[in-house]
Amino acid sequence: MRVVHVNTSESQGGAARAASRIHKGLLDIGIDSHMLVQSKESDDFTVTGPSTRMQKAAALARPFLDQLPKLFYKNSTKAQFSAAWVPWSGIANRINALKPDIVHLHWIGEGMMRIEEIAQIKSPIVWTLHDSWAFTGGCHVRFDCKKYFEGCEACPVLGSERKSDLSSRVFKRKEKAYAKIGHLRITAPSNWLSSSAAESKLLGNRVVTTIPIPLETSSFSPIDKKLAKKLLNLPEDKRIILFGAKNALGDHNKGFSLLIDSLGKIETQDVELLVIGSSKPASPPDVSIKTHYLGTVHDNITLRIIYSAADVSVIPSYQEAFGQAATESMSCATPVVAFGTTGLLDIVDHKITGYLAEPYSTTDLAKGIDWVLSNSDYETLCRSARKKAIHAFDVSVVIEAYLDTYRKILNSDS
Repeated sequence: MRVVHVNTSESQGGAARAASRIHKGLLDIGIDSHMLVQSKESDDFTVTGPSTRMQKAAALARPFLDQLPKLFYKNSTKAQFSAAWVPWSGIANRINALKPDIVHLHWIGEGMMRIEEIAQIKSPIVWTLHDSWAFTGGCHVRFDCKKYFEGCEACPVLGSERKSDLSSRVFKRKEKAYAKIGHLRITAPSNWLSSSAAESKLLGNRVVTTIPIPLETSSFSPIDKKLAKKLLNLPEDKRIILFGAKNALGDHNKGFSLLIDSLGKIETQDVELLVIGSSKPASPPDVSIKTHYLGTVHDNITLRIIYSAADVSVIPSYQEAFGQAATESMSCATPVVAFGTTGLLDIVDHKITGYLAEPYSTTDLAKGIDWVLSNSDYETLCRSARKKAIHAFDVSVVIEAYLDTYRKILNSDS
């Protein structure tokens, strides 16, 4: 069986890490797996990215070109929106040339491929959703909007009040392209995202399966907290609260402002905040406790040390398709505090592996942080978090679920 994965980046962002983990998990069990990306960061010969100078220049330009249509909307928000209009990627031809048995699409934003190119893929497609984009008129995080039920228009992300706006046109392009795809199965990493896809107009007629994002629990394993703090030059006598995300301070969806508010309400003393995914800005936000900024971290060894150094990980996101930071933290035996909503409901077991706060109450989020840090049975919390990560999210468990999906779509094709 030959599988070709398609994702915008090889390693940057949660979707890239997820796609790479699935790709490598398949290679480990002898599957002929290959990955096509717009941005390649390693020398892995099983991953193909732009090779010529012109291709590399085009790859750099595509994310900017993809955003051009949004610029015509003066009242648009900062939330990500992709019209997937940029031509001449040639990605469908490159996929077809590899003659795969399965094409596994992941996150294909930032101009990697036009919507219409998806219908040009000749092999059966499995599409793993990493956000809501596949079934909306262009937004990646839909917040409370439910227009995807019937058809997008007057898009709140665009700040538009017009029915025939960009979101409406993108939605109709998707309808036309998807109708041409014969064999397509959708997987989503959480029950919340699966339900959203299944009730959408664009994907409601497709088979949707929930398969979590795999995790190398052997790589993300706990090390002694004092040693981890020492390695990061963090004070060993302080309780460390961890917050991490790509563009941690700039992405509204990640909820840093909610965290700041909650930190002003916690009662636990001798605590400090550790932020990964953003460097310290020139004008740092006003946080009530001492804050350390570690910038962007990609390698698993450093991430393992960071998760192990933390006494609690806080994920105050408005929406998470899954929540890889939560599974990585739990695998390193660090409990998680999050809002009890979206994909995190599948990961955090309330008062067993962490705490699920009332959405989006900063008072209850603070209560959850205090509950974890002052818990008399903290070690049991840590062991339970590690146990859940191994049994529910280990790569050996998840890869088998993907193989089952591949077999089903191939059998239906035959």
